[in-house]
Amino acid sequence: MSARVDLSFPHAWQADILRERPLILPPRHFTYPREAEEVERGALEVLVRPEKEPPFLATFALGFADPVAPSGLWSCPNADELGAVAGGYAYTVNTRAPERFTQIEFRPVFHVEPVVSHNLLLFAGSTSLLAWGRDGLVWKSQRLSAEGLRITGIDGHKLHGFGWDLMADREVAFTVDLKSGARD
Repeated sequence: MSARVDLSFPHAWQADILRERPLILPPRHFTYPREAEEVERGALEVLVRPEKEPPFLATFALGFADPVAPSGLWSCPNADELGAVAGGYAYTVNTRAPERFTQIEFRPVFHVEPVVSHNLLLFAGSTSLLAWGRDGLVWKSQRLSAEGLRITGIDGHKLHGFGWDLMADREVAFTVDLKSGARD
């Protein structure tokens, strides 16, 4: 599995993506989501070392075994949180209390975009965007596309992109306000 690592935000943890699960599990081991079945097959295994806390192994269940569904680690606007994506299934985990996590509702997430200037970590699904901030969910955009969207740039408080318009049978431009998530 090819995994991306983006540490654009300051963070109070260190993490290593492991090639495979260790033969001897550390004392603290967490699986995300908790109710995942056959989580070992293709899972993203991460050894997390929070500042001033004992390390733990985080096992993130694989969403889709398709290269278009990303995998990797991202720092979050909250320095104690780690963002992880495993085959398009995305999570944020509080590294000081790893039992506290959120699974991002898009399945799959196709793109993760840190917007440090606005203290947001954006998750792009196939039709909408979700913005994660220091205290969790900031906003979720309305439907921007019938199927598939792409971010083309950020200008001030505006995010620009394209989404597929089913009726017109072509891509159409959209602009989203980064403060509110509203489409302009």
